[in-house]
Amino acid sequence: MSIHATALVDPGARLGAGVSVGAYTVIDAEVEIGDGTHIGHHCVITGRTTIGRDNRIFHFVSLGEANQDKKYAGEATRLEIGDRNTIREYCSFHRGTVQDQATTTIGNDNWLMAYVHIAHDCVVGDNITIANCTQLAGHVHVGDWATLGGFTGVHQFVKIGAHVMCGVSSVVLMDLPPYVTAGGNPLSAVGINAEGLKRRGFSPEQIANIKAGYKTLYRSGLTLAEAKTQLAIEANTKPELKILSEFLAGSTRGIVR
Repeated sequence: MSIHATALVDPGARLGAGVSVGAYTVIDAEVEIGDGTHIGHHCVITGRTTIGRDNRIFHFVSLGEANQDKKYAGEATRLEIGDRNTIREYCSFHRGTVQDQATTTIGNDNWLMAYVHIAHDCVVGDNITIANCTQLAGHVHVGDWATLGGFTGVHQFVKIGAHVMCGVSSVVLMDLPPYVTAGGNPLSAVGINAEGLKRRGFSPEQIANIKAGYKTLYRSGLTLAEAKTQLAIEANTKPELKILSEFLAGSTRGIVR
């Protein structure tokens, strides 16, 4: 370990092999940090916070602070961060509430740019890119491989599907289904994230099936209920549509449409 002389690390904190801690950083007693994680200068890591291995946490980051829910009364809630995440300057991630799952969860291999805020009880998956100044309100779920443009604001309880591409300065008030590219104000769907799917190894046939599923949902003239039924049938023979069909079945806010 490499801990700067000015850092304040509580003796109760558990730091793995090869962890480095920058100047004036504060790490409190209930924090656990995995091997090889680098923490910059002037960070504060507090509360019941678990951080995995090989993360890069830049300067002035706040992790595990008490959430901003007015109902919060100091209950023993948590923040859990996985492995190999990049967390840039001035990010703030809060621990959960007992009204939900009591844990804010961030997965693996995420790229989280400066000034990103992730509020209580959010569930952020793997391989996600969240650009500068994007704000996730409480209870938001973000699926794997999603990309959120800078200055995006996501309303509480919204779900964002896997492989989504959301444009800069978007205001996301409804659930955003998997594979969809969305932009504008008010936010609307403009197609599928075809380029992202190609980069992730989806075959031309799979992408064609996803395009067809998008047309069923957005261009067929079907009601949302009718489109859900049709996509559930199509998912039986086109496995790539299964996550789209399951997402729609689980949506309670309605979708961006």
